[in-house]
Amino acid sequence: MVNIAQFLGYLINNRILKSDLMKKQSYRGLAAIAVVGAMLTGCTLIGDVEYTVQQDPVQMHGDSVKVSVTVKFPEKGLKKKASAEITPKLGDASFKTITVQGEKATGNGQTIAYKPGGTVNYTDVLPYNSSMENADLMVTGEVKKGKKVVPLDPEKIADGTIITPYLVMNDDKALIGKDNFVRTTEETYSGTQLNYLKGKSDVRSTELKDKDIPAFQAWMADAQVNPKKKVKSINYVAYASPEGEVAKNGELANDRAKSGKAAVEKILTQAKFTQVITHNEQPKGEDWDGFKSAVNASALKDKELIIRVLQMYPDPVKREEEIKNMGKTYTDLEKEILPSLRRTQINVVYDKIGWSDDELKSLSTSKPDTLTIEEILFTATLYTDLNEKMRLYKLATTRFPEDWRGWNNVGYVYYMQNDLANAKTNWEKANSIKENPVTLNNLGIIARVQEKDRAKATKLYTSAVSAGSEVKYNLGIIDIQNGNYAQAIGNFGSNNTFNKALAQLLNGDYDAAKTTIDASPDKDSAMGYYLKAIIGARKNDLTMLTENLTQAVAKDSSLKAKAAKDREFIKFFENASFKAIVG
Repeated sequence: MVNIAQFLGYLINNRILKSDLMKKQSYRGLAAIAVVGAMLTGCTLIGDVEYTVQQDPVQMHGDSVKVSVTVKFPEKGLKKKASAEITPKLGDASFKTITVQGEKATGNGQTIAYKPGGTVNYTDVLPYNSSMENADLMVTGEVKKGKKVVPLDPEKIADGTIITPYLVMNDDKALIGKDNFVRTTEETYSGTQLNYLKGKSDVRSTELKDKDIPAFQAWMADAQVNPKKKVKSINYVAYASPEGEVAKNGELANDRAKSGKAAVEKILTQAKFTQVITHNEQPKGEDWDGFKSAVNASALKDKELIIRVLQMYPDPVKREEEIKNMGKTYTDLEKEILPSLRRTQINVVYDKIGWSDDELKSLSTSKPDTLTIEEILFTATLYTDLNEKMRLYKLATTRFPEDWRGWNNVGYVYYMQNDLANAKTNWEKANSIKENPVTLNNLGIIARVQEKDRAKATKLYTSAVSAGSEVKYNLGIIDIQNGNYAQAIGNFGSNNTFNKALAQLLNGDYDAAKTTIDASPDKDSAMGYYLKAIIGARKNDLTMLTENLTQAVAKDSSLKAKAAKDREFIKFFENASFKAIVG
């Protein structure tokens, strides 16, 4: 409380009360004295105003700082003809001005009744800048009555600024173009055929001397010892030519399947083939499809007419009748087309077993040109060394430049090596070959991290969500930057990462944040400990704060200076244990 006698003595000693000096004072000096005198006599233009700030310290949220202040004027707190302009300031940034006026003042401000006083609720948002981090939230302004203008002394109303969202890590998840490698595939060897005479089903000895039979024997002999082949079954697909009675031809095809099977079983026995396989008789009856294909491929003069007959008459009896009526054309068919349709096809179904992992690795260096694109991409996944991955992905771009996956995966390795420029070049190349969710996700990373364009990144990620949960994770990072913490948690899903723990902390779920960070790869990192120290501060747990902050600065000494000014710890700035860590 001001001692009036002391204050008057001060005025006299400084000659302020002398009339000749009073006449020479500037208007501002006289106003200041008037305000002081008014404060002492209870005749001020404005009384003791109370400021209540919703968040203290204020917080950066989505790259902005929002201030919500309740300004309370006491009873008779604003003279009836007075008006006031109050401006909150944080660092070098000024928020919008609060304008109020007494009940008899003119203007556009909010009216404050003289006797009961009143309250003004105020909110404003400004973009965050670095001057706000360690600044106090102040109010300044002036009070007016007529021509009298009295400046308000600056007053601190809150601390600024918590910028914890800026701890978000750039751990955006890039995607590779996956291979379609299948080590074991089911294949069919179908180069063998037994032909029959018209109306017959016995296998002639001359048929067993055709060149396709020795080739079949050699193939089966190789399968017996080749670890890359495993025979599963042999299918005997038998046909009759489309002439004569349908029922008899059905029986004929059935008999040909049996005779073909018997002939092959004899061949395998003689060759001492010991693999256990299944033999399947598959009689098909009249082969109209084969007939049509053979006619199309022939040089027959009337082949177009024959095809029209097939199209016009679905009934096989009517077809045969119409074709026989063609005279010489039918004679040509009997000579050139029909004999090849009286057959049993021998189809060997087997598993083709691909190269082993070690074989693929070896071939990728000794005989890289023998590998398919799928084998190259798969072989790259067998390595953890990024240089080896790069070697293989570059091999893919050289041998298969039209495949977007090679270019994309080269970009992926560059990204993992923190070379965003080359990552971008290769991802753009991949996307130009084929735009797809994988390349769009990766270009979203470039937009967010390198170009600092969150809107573009969001658009790219949204177009890529079908590529997998990694894309939603990337959207979660943008959610943190935009201040959408609950949405970020949802997008992070089951990933236990620093960023998910950060989102949980910012969303006010401190226990969940602690559980997540302790389950994350950053559990024992400097920033992991720092985040746990912030959790301790928010929970007012000094032990948790100091233990984790001690670990954090032990791993990264630069965190001492950060913690010493971090408004997350402002309540502990004067605590001896805290000062011992950051001092």
